[in-house]
Amino acid sequence: MVRIGMLTSGGDCQSLNATMRGVAKALYRLYDDVQIIGFEDGYKGLMYSDYRIMEPRDFSGILTEGGTILGTSRQPFKLMTVPDENGLDKVELMKQTYKKLKLQCLVVLGGNGSQKTANLLSEEGLNVIGLPKTIDNDLWGTDMTFGFQSAMNIATNAIDCIHTTAASHGRVFIIEVMGHKVGWLTLQAGIAGGADVILIPEIPYDIEKVAEAVKRRNKVGKRFTIIAVAEGAISKEDAALSKKELKKKKEQEKNIYPSISYEIAAKMEEMTGIETRVTVPGHMQRGGEPCAYDRVLSSRLGARAAQMIYNEEYGNLVVIRNNEITKIPLKETAGKLKTVDPKDSMVEEAKLLGITFGD
Repeated sequence: MVRIGMLTSGGDCQSLNATMRGVAKALYRLYDDVQIIGFEDGYKGLMYSDYRIMEPRDFSGILTEGGTILGTSRQPFKLMTVPDENGLDKVELMKQTYKKLKLQCLVVLGGNGSQKTANLLSEEGLNVIGLPKTIDNDLWGTDMTFGFQSAMNIATNAIDCIHTTAASHGRVFIIEVMGHKVGWLTLQAGIAGGADVILIPEIPYDIEKVAEAVKRRNKVGKRFTIIAVAEGAISKEDAALSKKELKKKKEQEKNIYPSISYEIAAKMEEMTGIETRVTVPGHMQRGGEPCAYDRVLSSRLGARAAQMIYNEEYGNLVVIRNNEITKIPLKETAGKLKTVDPKDSMVEEAKLLGITFGD
């Protein structure tokens, strides 16, 4: 019997179940006798042997179901080499569970930190295959991560909904979009939702230029402005600070501004005299059912992961490049972020449409 372990790690997203289903359906076709072992709550389940034997019926009807049937948790990579609360070696615990269950391979569905740990386990001698999950689309080496398109749809819908109330009241509205340290989600949702201003971490903004854009719209009779702000957006002044200085500044201001959007809103109102409101969709962007694009992508990635297990192509991350499913070594993606290039053609095209980036 071939035994395959599977876990979902880090933040949840809409297509985790669809991807696991893709892996399972293909494995059941490739092998005459295969057993899938699901670890509960990510790497924590692997550490402490918290698992369940999966049956084919467990993967039925979950293509359209959001979240993850296995549960997930965040286990920061930087703490993986730090002993747990009982003084036990976390990496050794995971290796022991893998060997005790006589696994042929471990399939890891996760983003940057999760794939760094997957690479660590691979370097420790375990057979590991990674699958690229994150709504941020910031995993290096793949054109797209599953979960991104579904989250973008939700963020776009939030901007769409705000348009009518912003127009009715003649206000400036700021919609804060997730994305961690990168701006892919805000950039694409902003374009899709018709935002007038898009602020992302990769392009530090000048607040004066943002205010000028709002005033310019107001002068030509446009009663409202929509500003899409990435949660990691940063001003030019803050970008010039050292990490220590920036951390201190944020500590001092956290009781005044819950997030960057509220700071921008306060300054917009002061500089333009126009009433400004903030909307934060938050974890809504992770929830709900996966969109059709993500269902297709997840099914393809999952099927290819199963084929790679069958061919013993371990130590790789399954990726999509130029619409073809392929693979890259885990060590190539571990620790790298795929950020928005300020000169990216999408940014240039957005500027041609009249969208301001504050630079």
